[in-house]
Amino acid sequence: MAQKKKASQPSSKTLPKAPTGIQGLDEITGGGLPRGRPTLVSGGAGSGKTLFGLEFLVRGATQYSEPGVFMSFEESIPDLTKNVASLGFDLDRLVADKKLFVDHVSITRSQFGETGEYDLEGLFIRIADAVQRVGAQRVVLDTIEALFGYLPNPGILRAEIRRLFNWLKQKGLTTVITTERDQPDGLTRHGIEEFVSDCVILLDHRIREEISTRRLRIVKYRGSTHGTNEYPFLIDNQGISVLPISSLGLDHDAPAERVSSGIARLDGMMGGKGFYRGSSILASGTAGTGKTTIAACFVDAACRRGERCLFFAFEESPRQIVRNVRSIGIDLEPWVRKGLLQFHAARPTYGGIEQVLLLTHKRITSFQPSIVVVDPVTNLLMVSTQNEVRSMLTRLVDFLKTRGVTAIFTSLTAAGSMEASEADVSSLMDTWLLLKNIEVGGERNRALYVLKSRGMEHSNQIREFVLTDDGLRLLDVYLGPEGVLTGSARMSQEMREKAVVTFRRQELESRRRELERKRRIFEARMVMLRAEFEVEEEVIQQTISESELLGKEVVQDRGQMVLSRQADSSSYKKKDVSARAARKR
Repeated sequence: MAQKKKASQPSSKTLPKAPTGIQGLDEITGGGLPRGRPTLVSGGAGSGKTLFGLEFLVRGATQYSEPGVFMSFEESIPDLTKNVASLGFDLDRLVADKKLFVDHVSITRSQFGETGEYDLEGLFIRIADAVQRVGAQRVVLDTIEALFGYLPNPGILRAEIRRLFNWLKQKGLTTVITTERDQPDGLTRHGIEEFVSDCVILLDHRIREEISTRRLRIVKYRGSTHGTNEYPFLIDNQGISVLPISSLGLDHDAPAERVSSGIARLDGMMGGKGFYRGSSILASGTAGTGKTTIAACFVDAACRRGERCLFFAFEESPRQIVRNVRSIGIDLEPWVRKGLLQFHAARPTYGGIEQVLLLTHKRITSFQPSIVVVDPVTNLLMVSTQNEVRSMLTRLVDFLKTRGVTAIFTSLTAAGSMEASEADVSSLMDTWLLLKNIEVGGERNRALYVLKSRGMEHSNQIREFVLTDDGLRLLDVYLGPEGVLTGSARMSQEMREKAVVTFRRQELESRRRELERKRRIFEARMVMLRAEFEVEEEVIQQTISESELLGKEVVQDRGQMVLSRQADSSSYKKKDVSARAARKR
């Protein structure tokens, strides 16, 4: 029991941390910023330093009941209030509720000239007063360059910076100090702050190939492990969101339930039951092979089961998709009207890879779908590198699996590299449907096969499929001397097989008719023979009867003749008895 109690309690050696409430940041820091210690947030202009500090205070006050003090050395209080109002942060209300104290300290070069030697004593008094007013546990100083920028003496500068950080630490205040980064290879302008800080976070806002992207990296965190990668983050109308890959462990469930693909014969190629629920499916192929149609069939089947579907389209508009799949008998519009299907259509170039990822997360979180379609993932390569797209999709796949969402991703492949996804995400997928065009006899026909499907038996056959007015239809496999027959070659093979079957059926029917004819002839002959027999029998019987009758009449006539001559009747009788006894013997 003692051991269990000891295991359930947090170790006294664990560094206390103050959660930031910033989505994703607490995961990569292992719980937040070091409590009671200063954290340096470095970045260039427009990287989000001030917003980082304000969100740290607002979420601390609203979510963790930790009041805070924001001391600005550049922006005025009205400007700050207006700037963050668009993010849903009501600074005036927090100030009125004594959860936040906002102060603006203006420092100009003339003040240095008038006061002579610079001293932070007045600033300490001002901060201490503000902390006391609201009982603050968190403090943000924005930015340190405005505070020390006019100090000409490097020695005094170093001493005052160290003094400021030590004072904040002694007061036990969890502090965020923002600093400007004016050199790509440096974190701060003076090169001192990062050494006296317990935690250093670097915010980077870069432009690559005309696409804006933001990255966050934890450069240093004393006394604690932390994520060391460069993480994309986004600033939107709900503040900062960091999407770490390291936070998503592979501990999601693996449901045994199966869901139909919407194509009965495709289900048959996977044991007759379709995909695993919560799995990830890749449908890859060259242009025009039917990738979006496969996804539409899957969505239609899910909506018929009453499940919600979310369709991310990076290439076509929702109306275009609905119109195109309607031509093959799939009508998605009723599902849209019923609220079972939502489209989000936009080109990835509108905001960069991290914005796409964050938007995807938010849409999934708010709509709670059972099925998600991303069509196509290869369009993400327009805004980022292959490695970044793969990292983004890894995050997305893990996110979907933790929620039990079944997802189908389409991917465009180049001709000649069929068994390789251009986004290099095939290893992330549980099932891979490969679609291809087969050229035979001057025709191009569509074919499909299941390249892999983890955890289930699946067909190894290449199946031709056609798009009909009644949807996508998988056809039987026809093999010829040159391999799988498709299109006209398949139809010709079908006709030949039908001709053979028809000939055999006709031959069989002919034999049956011949047999029946012979049977009837036999029966007719039997009838005729029986009739002849009966006629002859009747004649013979009549002859026999006449002979017997004649014999009797002869005997009678002889007896009468004997009587009429009055001969010895006894001898006659004796002879008559002897004659009858002889006949009996």
